[in-house]
Amino acid sequence: MNSSNVTTAQLAEQVLDQVTSAGATGDLIVDEGETLSLKARDGELEEYKVSSSRIFGLRVIKNGHIGTAYSEAVDTDALGSMVGQALNNASFGKVEAHENILPNSGHLETDDELLCPQEQVSIEQKIEMALEIESQLAAKHKIKNVPYNGVQDTTSQRHIFSSAGLNALTRSRMCAAYAYALAEDGEKNAMQGTSLVSRLFSALNASTVVDKTHGKCLGLLDGKPVPSNHYDVIFDTDCQKSVFAVFSMMFSGKAAKDGINPMRDKIGAVIADSRLTIYDHPLNVEGFGYHLFDAEGTATNKTELVAEGCLQTLIHNSASASYFDTVTTGHASRGPRSTLGVNLHQVEIAKGSADPAALHSGEYIELTDLTGLHSGANPISGDFSFGASGYLCKDGERIQAIRGITVAGNFYEMLNKISMIGNQQNWDEGRSALMPGIRFSDVAISG
Repeated sequence: MNSSNVTTAQLAEQVLDQVTSAGATGDLIVDEGETLSLKARDGELEEYKVSSSRIFGLRVIKNGHIGTAYSEAVDTDALGSMVGQALNNASFGKVEAHENILPNSGHLETDDELLCPQEQVSIEQKIEMALEIESQLAAKHKIKNVPYNGVQDTTSQRHIFSSAGLNALTRSRMCAAYAYALAEDGEKNAMQGTSLVSRLFSALNASTVVDKTHGKCLGLLDGKPVPSNHYDVIFDTDCQKSVFAVFSMMFSGKAAKDGINPMRDKIGAVIADSRLTIYDHPLNVEGFGYHLFDAEGTATNKTELVAEGCLQTLIHNSASASYFDTVTTGHASRGPRSTLGVNLHQVEIAKGSADPAALHSGEYIELTDLTGLHSGANPISGDFSFGASGYLCKDGERIQAIRGITVAGNFYEMLNKISMIGNQQNWDEGRSALMPGIRFSDVAISG
């Protein structure tokens, strides 16, 4: 059968009919996407690339055995081969008593007007923005070149079907403009970058990318180490989001099931300063971490992870929830090529009481760039050691740029060394986390 003549739902029905005919249950993820990517160099368009993809990812369960397989081809033979491969893989797998296809059924669908809006913007306008970002930034004072830059417009779609009757669909659009520039002044140099994201291209602004990137480069050009000591530290929003993400395993029910989550036995216990409250808020449509449902088709909700310093819950898919005799929290994750896992959607930290003047009073270090995040962190012990850059500040003013330092400590201990939490929330550049500024005390900095 010519797959171009049938819908994705019809193809999914063919696949799942073969699964059930083999005496198995299953679910099918179909991810599709199309991206326009533009890059400029030396005032000319260097890249004009349109790419598209569609991939089918199947999970089958037969007699407690789990098997997965995927296909990027969608003809009848290819999809039949995918089913056969998944069933064959299941025959070699161990029994997973807690993993099952959920009885989720019915239809879930996100709102395209909110998440995948359309607009009248010509390709010429997008090319003009890409050229403008590169040429204007390259002409700025002390900028040597702009090696990384671009404009992107991406539309993605995820469809989930199951043998239980689930049909869940979400579409989203993300437009982005970004640039990374190299500044030089004699033997000193600094490379920094900025990105903007929006669901509408018309909401992007080339001048904002240019000015923010240029400011970041010049700001750190004269950076030097500070004396080794313990300082109050405030991470900027992007760095703070990254640090919390590196240690997000602390909330994982799957990691607890596997015996590697240090918070496994601490539900109901105080693990942080009493002013700290953390949510996962997938239904905030202002963020790009929005999810109406998870990878098993379970509807999502705002989940309180930490309330006033007390750990409230771990996040679960159906398998980890079954293992701990609880219910899924709607945090199942799975790609077409991967097995079932768990993942946070969109982290939100509740506002504190400190106004900007209080939060930034006295002397502290503002960290704006971290390197070696994953290699320098141990999520089990909480220990970390990152290279960092930023600013020595006093009463909200940047006194000295800082480079070539190392920030080290223990993340779980740091959660109990919070000096203040700001009363204003900010999105990170990728709009996947919403957080106030947090001032941590007694953080070890070595220069």
